[in-house]
Amino acid sequence: MRTINIHEAKTTLSNLLRLVEEEGQHIRIARNGRPVAELIPLPKKHDPFVTNPRLQGIALEDPMLPLDEEDWPLENR
Repeated sequence: MRTINIHEAKTTLSNLLRLVEEEGQHIRIARNGRPVAELIPLPKKHDPFVTNPRLQGIALEDPMLPLDEEDWPLENR
C-alpha cells in the first residue's frame, strides 16, 4: 500500500483515482505522517441475470406470465 501526504493527494487526485479504479491500488493518505484516510476500489456489482449461468438462455415473452416447465433449464426442473 502506497502512503502519500495530503498535499500530494490534492495535487494528483485524478491520477490517484485512476490508479485505484484501473489498477486496484490502495492508497493511504497521511497528515504529518499519521494516516487519516484510504482510497480503495469499490467492489464491482454483478448483474445476477448476466453472470449466473443457470439463468442464461431463459427468454420471456411477458415477464409477468408464469414460466412453463419447458422454459426452465433441465437441471432446475
